Amino acid sequence: MQVDGVVNDWPNRWRHPDVYMDRGGPFAPESFIGGDELKEFIHSEDCKILVVGAGGLGCELLKNLALMGFKSIDVIDMDTIDVSNLNRQFLFRYKDVGKSKAEVAAEFIMKRVPGCVVTPYFGKIQDKDEEYYSQFAIIICGLDSVEARRWMNATVLSMYDEDDPSTLKPIVDGGTEGFKGQSRVIIPKSTACYECSLDMQTKPVTFPICTIANTPRMPEHCIQYASILLWPKEYPTTKIDGDDPDHINWLFNEASKRAEEYGIRGVTRTLTMGVVKNIIPAIASTNAIVAAATANEAFKLATSCAATVNNYMMYVGDEGLYTYTFPLEKKADCPVCGTESVKLAIPATWKLHELMESLLERQGTQMKKPSLACGDRSLYMQGPPPLEAATRPNLEKLVSELVKEGDTVVVTDSGLPISLTLVIHFE
Repeated sequence: MQVDGVVNDWPNRWRHPDVYMDRGGPFAPESFIGGDELKEFIHSEDCKILVVGAGGLGCELLKNLALMGFKSIDVIDMDTIDVSNLNRQFLFRYKDVGKSKAEVAAEFIMKRVPGCVVTPYFGKIQDKDEEYYSQFAIIICGLDSVEARRWMNATVLSMYDEDDPSTLKPIVDGGTEGFKGQSRVIIPKSTACYECSLDMQTKPVTFPICTIANTPRMPEHCIQYASILLWPKEYPTTKIDGDDPDHINWLFNEASKRAEEYGIRGVTRTLTMGVVKNIIPAIASTNAIVAAATANEAFKLATSCAATVNNYMMYVGDEGLYTYTFPLEKKADCPVCGTESVKLAIPATWKLHELMESLLERQGTQMKKPSLACGDRSLYMQGPPPLEAATRPNLEKLVSELVKEGDTVVVTDSGLPISLTLVIHFE
C-alpha cells in the first residue's frame, strides 16, 4: 500500500519474521525483549545493513534480507554483469549485461520488495572511508576475493574503540567454493577475525612441471602446457590476460592440439578460461544455502532472538550433505586482532630477497608487495620509486647483516591496512 509516495506495510506482511520478534523462544537469551519496538527497529534506518558484493552470494543475500524486513540496505560491488553470471545471479537479465551489478541488483530488489531502499555503489571497497562504514549496524561480506576480505576485515576491526560501543560493527562473512561453503560471525576483539583463519585457505591446484611437459594425463595438463611453456616462447613480452578472448582462443587451440596428440579428451574453451584464471565453478544451490545461513546470522545479530553461531559454520555438499560448526580460536599473533609478534626462524644464510619470498608464499601471511623496516631503518620499500631504488641493494644482502638476533621487523603491504611484526631468529 502506497500513500503519498510512501510504502505502508499491509496487514500480516511480516508475519513470518515477526514470530521471532514478538516473543522469546528456547534459544533466545535472557536479555531478549520482543515487541513492536524491535520490529520497528528492524524496518528503520537505525538498522542499516551493508552487503559487500553483488555476485552469486550477494544476489541471494539481498533477496533474503529484503524479504526478512530489513528496509535500509547498501550494496557495494566493482564488477559489471557478464553473460556467464546469468545462470545463477538471478537479479540480472540479458539486457543488463555490461551494467553495474550493484546498481541493477538494487533496482531489482526495490521493484520487487516495495518499501525496501537499497543504495548501490559501483566501485571498490577501498574507495570508502571509515565514516562510510561506521553508519552500518551490520556488515555482510559475500566476496570472492581473499584480498578484499582481508581489507574489509582489517578496516572494520581498526574502527573499533572499546570505550565507544557504537564503533562495534559485527561482520557476517559468507563464502563458497564449488560444493563447499562457510558462514561465520566476526565480533571485533571478541572472536577470531578473518586474518586468524588465513592459513585455512585452500591453496590453488598446481601440477608438476615435468608432468605438464612430458606425461600429460588430464585436460588441465594440456592447458597449462600451452600457458606455462608455449605462451612465453611465442609472446615473451606479453602477459596472459584471462579476460582477453584472443588470448583464451590461442591457448584453447594449442591445448587442443596437445590433447589430441596424447589422446586426452575434455579440453574446452570454458575449462581453458577456468584454468588460466583459477576459476572454481560456482554452484547456485551452494550460494543459496550459504546465503541463507549468513542472512540468518545477521537477523539474529540485529534482533537477539537467538544466539549467533559460535563462530564458524562449514558446509560440504559434494558427497551428501554435511555441516559442522566450531569455535575458531583467535591467534595471539594475528596482525589484525592479536597482541603478540610473530616469531620467525630463518636460516642464517638467507638473503633479504629470500625472506621477502617466504612472506609471499607463507600461508599465514600471504603478502603481495611487502615492505620491510627495522626500527627507523628501511630494509626494503616498494615505493615511492626513489626509496625503492635506494633500498634495492639490500635484497642481495644477508638478513643477518641487516638485523640482529631477536630484532623486530615490521612488514607492511600497500594493498592491506595492516602491519605484521616479526621477531627474527636465526637457525
